Amino acid sequence: MSLQRIGISCKPDDQEVLALAGELRDWLQARQCSVLLDRSVPQATDSSCCAMDEIAGQVDLMVVLGGDGTLLHAARRLIGSDVPILGINLGRLGFLTDTPVGSMFDVMREVLRGRFKTKRHFSLCAETWRGGERKACGHVINDLVIERGALPRMIEFEMFVRDQFVFRLRADGLILATPAGSTAYALSAGGAIVHPEVEAISVVPVCPHTLSNRPIIIPANDRIELHLLASPGQAALNLDGQEHLSLQQGDRISVRKGRAFSLVYLPERHYFEVLRTKLNWAGQLETRR
Repeated sequence: MSLQRIGISCKPDDQEVLALAGELRDWLQARQCSVLLDRSVPQATDSSCCAMDEIAGQVDLMVVLGGDGTLLHAARRLIGSDVPILGINLGRLGFLTDTPVGSMFDVMREVLRGRFKTKRHFSLCAETWRGGERKACGHVINDLVIERGALPRMIEFEMFVRDQFVFRLRADGLILATPAGSTAYALSAGGAIVHPEVEAISVVPVCPHTLSNRPIIIPANDRIELHLLASPGQAALNLDGQEHLSLQQGDRISVRKGRAFSLVYLPERHYFEVLRTKLNWAGQLETRR
């Protein structure tokens, strides 16, 4: 795969990150690559920038400098395209952006030589319905969360899978996470880590009133329906922590598997090493004689 047209997106309000984006642009151009900057980057000019919603058809690779939140912002706009995304980690844990910034140019050199692999990740598509009217539709890469508002009282909802009743629950909320998102909010709420090659959705209650309500894993191709039965305050649907949709009592949320996106990794990278490094798991491989 020839990579000649490279897109760059980064956190727009961080001067250190913007300086790195400029260094990367100059480095790529010195290697005869054409570079497009996300229009939100202040360094972009009319001749070298493109809106994220339009960039998919104009680049062979998208490089994102920042944390997982920055990558989510970019990747949500590339869902359904074949453009692979390379995340350079300038944040904290960085499960999606797992290339350290100190290795940026070394990794880019390997990627331009064709020494990389891509992994397709599926998204989730969520629709909110009020009566018979569809109020909103959105896509998520990590997770969607139905959550109570500022009033500290539980919401009540029902969940159906394949039109089969699963549970009626009072809780602070509910997380539906992809494997990519299983190491984010879902993990903090007690959910399982799901390997990215497993096509499954994590269902994780947030502070359920009934302690026997435990996280479950369901097939990714199953359609999920959530019915908001009671909401003392203003409930909301949170999409990847970046988009909030207001909910009213009686609203329905329909969730299904969405289109995919691709992330770039070096060939030697493997998932369990990432988990050990990011989560600080103790212990070393025993050397046997």
